[in-house]
Amino acid sequence: MTDHFSMLVPGAKPNGKLEVTAPYDCSVIATVDTGGSDAVEIALDTADALYRDKTSWLPAEQRIQVLAKTADIMQSRFDELAVEAAREGGKPLVDSRIEVARAIDGIKNCIEVLRTAHGEEIPMQKNAASMNRLAFTTHEPIGVVVAVSAFNHPLNLAVHQLGPAIAAGCPVIIKPAGDTPLSCFRLIGILREAGLPEAWCQGIVTSDLDVAAQLVSDRRVGFFSFIGSAGVGWMLRSKLAPGARCALEHGGVAPVIVADDADLEDTIPLLAKAGFYHAGQVCVSVQRVYAQSAIARELAERIAEAGSNMKIGDPTLPDTDIGPLIRQAETDRVHDWVQDAVNKGAKLISGGNKLSDSTYEATVLLDAPDDTIISRNEVFGPVIQVYSYNNIDDAIARANALDVSFQAAVFSRNINTCMHAFKHLNGSAIMINDHTAFRVDWMPFAGLKHSGYGIGGIPYTFRDMQVEKMMVIRSLSL
Repeated sequence: MTDHFSMLVPGAKPNGKLEVTAPYDCSVIATVDTGGSDAVEIALDTADALYRDKTSWLPAEQRIQVLAKTADIMQSRFDELAVEAAREGGKPLVDSRIEVARAIDGIKNCIEVLRTAHGEEIPMQKNAASMNRLAFTTHEPIGVVVAVSAFNHPLNLAVHQLGPAIAAGCPVIIKPAGDTPLSCFRLIGILREAGLPEAWCQGIVTSDLDVAAQLVSDRRVGFFSFIGSAGVGWMLRSKLAPGARCALEHGGVAPVIVADDADLEDTIPLLAKAGFYHAGQVCVSVQRVYAQSAIARELAERIAEAGSNMKIGDPTLPDTDIGPLIRQAETDRVHDWVQDAVNKGAKLISGGNKLSDSTYEATVLLDAPDDTIISRNEVFGPVIQVYSYNNIDDAIARANALDVSFQAAVFSRNINTCMHAFKHLNGSAIMINDHTAFRVDWMPFAGLKHSGYGIGGIPYTFRDMQVEKMMVIRSLSL
């Protein structure tokens, strides 16, 4: 018997059922109710009614208690959550365990930002107009939060969207990815078990994109949080009601500059892990590596060797390093892109083959032409391209040439080389002697240009989901 997950919208009736399959072998692991237009309307009505009735708002003390108990329950079910994330999303168990640990820490971070949140005094009595006045700000929830989430970190992404909303006191409705809704629904169940009233956090898998657009574009939505593809994110943003705020997190190509004085013993494992981790299905995966010509082939061959030593297979096994792509069609797409690059002159250093309908070899290409599909787009697969350069400014220009901009990196023992790259590389974060996929969840995480809008990271999302409200007191005694 497979598990069945009901729609988490109180009072709503499902309009269908979705089969959730394991990407590794396409076995059905669960079924989930889907909701249509009526269910979306009920969810929005419920959330909006909570927000409009300020007497029903959850006090900060209660929110802290719920979040603290949530973290405790998640810790007690650590292994269950890790296996479920690995099964539904295909991220190897060793990395899914890291995801669960991050998710628990993220819930604790929500408590920290809630405990330390405060307003500020606005200077008064500085001129004749401001005499006899005292002013300060407080914070209130922005309104109903609608979140749309991606497949690649099914538990931790949900924490990044639900946790700050609950901490900020916002009623929240989340639509997880249809490929990976189970971890999100488990999290909602845990939040409710921890004492969160059901209406404050609702979950729905919509029956189609039009219904999802209905959810996002409704005038009752105060804040829209999106993590996923650029095409869908920008489309949904265009449909927001006037006044609704949003944050969008898309993808990039994470360029890396490697100078000829870089410590390759340190650099190679970092690049290989960050490029092949989760089969490359991470928005800041290492994809394009620009290496000085004297070391480019050696770098490519050593990354290839590191990749060939990684075990590819069932993500639920503890010794698997690289799991499947999320859908079999993605495996075909990645193969087509690699073949396009090879046909146009790229040197295939390693990989380049499907191992099964769902898995692909860790692949390294050298000097793919700039007009290949894989050089111009986010591959979202286990493929690293190494490009040789003679002049670092040429490499930086090539790295900056695309309309995406997220995290980038430079490897060098020379501080001036690092500072030059930091200054001239486009990106919201430039890593020095570290890989592009580095992240802790309290730091700002922001896609620029086509890569996104707004700033992610739990403290920043928490701030976005609130509004400042100022009180000005006039008193002749001041």
